[in-house]
Amino acid sequence: MIQSKTAKELHPNLAVEIAGITLKNPVMPASGTFGYGEEYAPYLDLDRLGAIITKGLSLQPKAGNPTPRIAETTGGMLNAIGLQNVGVEAFIRHKMPYLREVNTPVIANFFGNTLEEYGEVARRLSDIPELAGVELNISCPNVKQGGIIFGTDPQAAHQAVSEVRKQLQKPLIVKLTPNVTDITVIARAVEEAGADAISCINTLTGMSIDVRTRKPRIANCTGGLSGPAIRPIAVRLVHQVVQAVKLPVIGVGGIMSAEDALEFLIVGAKAVQVGTANFIDPNAMATIIDGLEQFCIDNNISDIQQLIGSLEL
Repeated sequence: MIQSKTAKELHPNLAVEIAGITLKNPVMPASGTFGYGEEYAPYLDLDRLGAIITKGLSLQPKAGNPTPRIAETTGGMLNAIGLQNVGVEAFIRHKMPYLREVNTPVIANFFGNTLEEYGEVARRLSDIPELAGVELNISCPNVKQGGIIFGTDPQAAHQAVSEVRKQLQKPLIVKLTPNVTDITVIARAVEEAGADAISCINTLTGMSIDVRTRKPRIANCTGGLSGPAIRPIAVRLVHQVVQAVKLPVIGVGGIMSAEDALEFLIVGAKAVQVGTANFIDPNAMATIIDGLEQFCIDNNISDIQQLIGSLEL
């Protein structure tokens, strides 16, 4: 009788590379769903993750929006946290000491409300040797240009990435919003401006009403929709971006299981980010990593690269 080999015997290779950053596996948290990393340490081994992506950072501390800021919806949730964070200087002083001890690449997500803010935060993050790279959130309004969202206009997106690129010596991942007519136009603009990788998608704008009070369920009225409900949209947009640019793409949106993650990898994403699942199960990413390994074993796949971009049309 022939016995099937165990995971320990096969050792499928899950390692991937994003913009020069080597990850032991393709799984990382989505920004804003994992705090600054340390908060989740009691629930899973941070060293198991492919990377840690921090909560978004701004030049100054930010209190965020009034509550309620989260509402559960069918197949997902709405959030309007308002990018609450401690600010880049407090992050450097109080959060980085812990992250320096973690045996996993750390990527700092950040944002600004003007080109100058983007550039200044990038400059300060560039000076932190322990950061493997940064992720730029361009889903923010430019307060100096009438509130236009940087990520919805190709020229504004190009300007933001160009400004950051001038100040930054580290790998630069740009996170794209899905709230546009054609995401490939924005993807090409950030590629031309100097991005090293792209993550997509950010949340979709949504709204939910309490029919008894006849009021929005979140104080901000609208919020970002995340969770399984958006996954098919995210997979489609990742597929389009992969076809449009030469940069590595990180897939984000409604990943709850290893099979969900595999959808993104098969359409060409080099890695994935897990968000809403972390609120349901703090150990979700470890379970997804185990599932990817088991899938490779069950299908005689020795290297995760054999799956990436293997879509058959």
